[in-house]
Amino acid sequence: MLSLARHALIGVAVVLVQWLVLGRLDIYGATPDAVLLWVLWMSLNYGRQTGSLTGFGAGLLADLTYGPWTGVNMFLKTLVGFFGSYVPATQRELLIIRPGQAFVGALVVALLHNGLQVLLVALETGSRSLTLITIEWVGGALYTALLALLAALFYNR
Repeated sequence: MLSLARHALIGVAVVLVQWLVLGRLDIYGATPDAVLLWVLWMSLNYGRQTGSLTGFGAGLLADLTYGPWTGVNMFLKTLVGFFGSYVPATQRELLIIRPGQAFVGALVVALLHNGLQVLLVALETGSRSLTLITIEWVGGALYTALLALLAALFYNR
């Protein structure tokens, strides 16, 4: 029970840090997604059910903090939590994330996540802007992968 409350508070803190700090550290409009990395980490460490619930809760909080609620963050973070746990349980116990693995893994997951997000936003708004692809999709994925690299460097120390 203590672990559940601790993880819930960490999740709220990650969403707040994303909203208050990382959302303002944009580079040409691209921002990193710490919530995505946290959902992926929870999914890898605790399995599919915990990852899905974490993605649902963190995505719901992200949707509520970013303004008009569309449910896109909640849906995509739940998918990441569900599909992020495809590591066998025997390997999950020995899970040590190296910085290179963190960068590549976060880049792949962020490219898939941001690609689906750009697709859903483009379908909803009818936009054909190239900035959605270059900044939101590729730029955001690279920025998220860089954040994962930095987190892995500091986590292993």
